[in-house]
Amino acid sequence: IASLAEPAMLITVFSVAMIAGSTQLSNVAEFMGSDAVGLRVSLGMAFVALTIVALAENARIPVDNPATHLELTMVHEAMVLEYSGRHLALIDLSSQLKLLLYVSLIACVFLPWSTATADASVARLVSGALLYFGKLAVLGFLLAVFETSIAKMRVFRIPEFLGAALMLALLATLLRFVSGSL
Repeated sequence: IASLAEPAMLITVFSVAMIAGSTQLSNVAEFMGSDAVGLRVSLGMAFVALTIVALAENARIPVDNPATHLELTMVHEAMVLEYSGRHLALIDLSSQLKLLLYVSLIACVFLPWSTATADASVARLVSGALLYFGKLAVLGFLLAVFETSIAKMRVFRIPEFLGAALMLALLATLLRFVSGSL
């Protein structure tokens, strides 16, 4: 799954970096928060592609069902069956941090409203941190609603799911090349 998700993620990052004109994350977030961005089809496609990759990379419900006990249908949970105690806790913590990283990336790049800069006042930093946690809460709620409303995908359909993410990322990049305003 990771070998199918990585190219889609890299092309999505490349597409967003081309739109922003920089690969530095702070410059990308600053550009996305400016008025120069507008509404772009390529950004919408990159957003959907990164969301699909985030679901697959974090072994969430459409791709993996962590509640199952069948070893053949597990993607992520089969790797942690042998662990217990503090080792299992560290593996769970790392998967939670990975999910936090993806959700933070989506929140800061595609929803960059009221992002505080480094030279902002203390009140602006506090309001930026509160809005960041609010974005995380809303995205977490949307993830929970999505997971409860959809069933687990068959293992043989996962390459098609990630292929759709790759095609959306490629289309976002091609739209950026073809037209500067889309």
